[in-house]
Amino acid sequence: MEPERRTQTNREKDEASVKLLERLQEQLGSPDASSRRRAAFNLSWMQEDGFEILKNALYGNYPATAKNAAAYGLRKMRGRMKKVALDVLMQGLKRRERTTRDICRNALKLLGQKIPAEYASQERSRGNSRIREVSNKNRSIKRMAVRRTRQ
Repeated sequence: MEPERRTQTNREKDEASVKLLERLQEQLGSPDASSRRRAAFNLSWMQEDGFEILKNALYGNYPATAKNAAAYGLRKMRGRMKKVALDVLMQGLKRRERTTRDICRNALKLLGQKIPAEYASQERSRGNSRIREVSNKNRSIKRMAVRRTRQ
């Protein structure tokens, strides 16, 4: 005799999926990098529901670590959601927050996408940033010469 399998109703399935989505959203803000990345990857497989959570995490008031994980999840989107995820990352370049812009720029670079020139990073030139070595031998002679002239 086989035990009877109990089938879940639609309502029970919905409640279970809501609990799973809430748990994954909490893990997205976890201090553990591995669990954040795993949660983002799992959300990437959940099509619209996961996409909305990742989008809100990227654009919302979350720490940079959670935004990085959300960008990872958006990069891992498959199928019909991949194009929409790329659009979200492109829109992130126009955001006001610097962290969101930088994270979106890096995610697009990792995907091999061309970043428009107006959104490319503005690297500041610091002039002569080459590090030069100063020998101690020359410095000690100069110091002694300065001391002798003062006496």
